Amino acid sequence: MPLHQYGVLKGRPINRQLGSNQNAHYQVHVVDDTTDYRIAINVKSQLAPSEVEYLVDAHFQHPVLAQLEALPVGWSQLASTPGGPALDFIRSNLFDPRKMVPLPLSINGPDNDLNEKIDQHIQRALSDENAVVYAFGERWGPEAGKKDKIFGFLPGNGVHDIHMNQANAANFKQDDGVYQDGALLLHFSDQNQWVGIFLKFQSQTWHSDDQTGHRIEGGVSGPPSDNPNPPNPFEPGTTPTPEAPDGAVRIVAALVNPVKSPEIETVTLLNATAQTVDLAGWKLLDRDKNAMPLQGAIAAGEALRVTLIPPVVLPNKGGIITLLNADGLRVDGVSYTKAQASNPGYSVTF
Repeated sequence: MPLHQYGVLKGRPINRQLGSNQNAHYQVHVVDDTTDYRIAINVKSQLAPSEVEYLVDAHFQHPVLAQLEALPVGWSQLASTPGGPALDFIRSNLFDPRKMVPLPLSINGPDNDLNEKIDQHIQRALSDENAVVYAFGERWGPEAGKKDKIFGFLPGNGVHDIHMNQANAANFKQDDGVYQDGALLLHFSDQNQWVGIFLKFQSQTWHSDDQTGHRIEGGVSGPPSDNPNPPNPFEPGTTPTPEAPDGAVRIVAALVNPVKSPEIETVTLLNATAQTVDLAGWKLLDRDKNAMPLQGAIAAGEALRVTLIPPVVLPNKGGIITLLNADGLRVDGVSYTKAQASNPGYSVTF
C-alpha cells in the first residue's frame, strides 16, 4: 500500500540533531509561519546492509524546481502522478543512480559519514536566514497534547520516509508506490543555488513495477546460487546486465528548441557497450510518459539521432526524457530546464 500522506514540507530550519545508533535519524526542526515540524531522515537501515546509499547534488537542476518555488510555506499534500511536484527516483530522472554510494551513519574522521554529509548543508541553511528546506516524504501528526520527543515543541508533528519509497524488501513492501519518493532539497536564494540530498536503502533495487512500485524480480536464467536481484546493482566497474541494463545506451543530446517550423525535435542515443544493440521493443518517453517505439539497431560505440513523433514532445519550459528497453526497464533518463532549452537551434547535451 502506498504512503498514506505523501507530500512536501516547505519551511525554515532552526535546529538539528545528529543521528545515532540509538535513534538512526538525522533530525531537523523546521518552522513555517505558524507551525513547528520535525523532519526525521534515515541515516541507517533496519535491513542489512545497514549503510544507506546517498547522493548529494550541490548544484541540483531539474524542471520540478519551478513548481516548488510556487508552493506556499508549510505542508502540501501531493498527488502521486507524473508531471507534478511528486518525486520518483526512477521515473523523474532526478540524478544518475550509478553515483549513489553507501555510507555509515557515523565514523571517526572528518566528512566521511552520512551525518556529516547531511550536516554540512543543514548547518549552512541554519546560518542563512533566506534558506528554505523542502522535505518530501510522509506526514505524521499533529498529535494533540504530545510534545515532540526530540525538540520539545507542542504538538508533535513532522515528516519522515525522506528516502526512496519503492522496490522495498521484506515487510517494507507495504510502503511501495510510484511518484512518492522522499528527498531533501535546500534552496539558497541569495546564490540561486539548489542542493539535492537523495537516500536509498541497499535492500531496495533500482527497477520497479510502474503501477505498484514493487521490485521487478526474476526473468533471468542461472544456478540457484545466483542472487536473482542484486541488492546493489551499481558496483563500480560492473557492466550492464539484463537485470541492471542502466547505461548500456545513453541519451547524450536532445534538440528541444529547433529553429525550423514546424518544429522537428530529436534525441541522440549512444551505444556505450561492445555489442550492437537491437532497438526492437525499445521506447522513448517524455515528461508526461507519452511513448514512442524505436526500431533499427545501434552498432557498438555508435550514435543514433532519433526524430520524435507526437505525442512525444519536449517542452521548451523543461522536461525529462526516458529510454526503456524491450523488457520495460529504464536504461537511461535525463532532464533539462527552461534555461538549458533557451537557445533556439542548440542541442541540450547530457
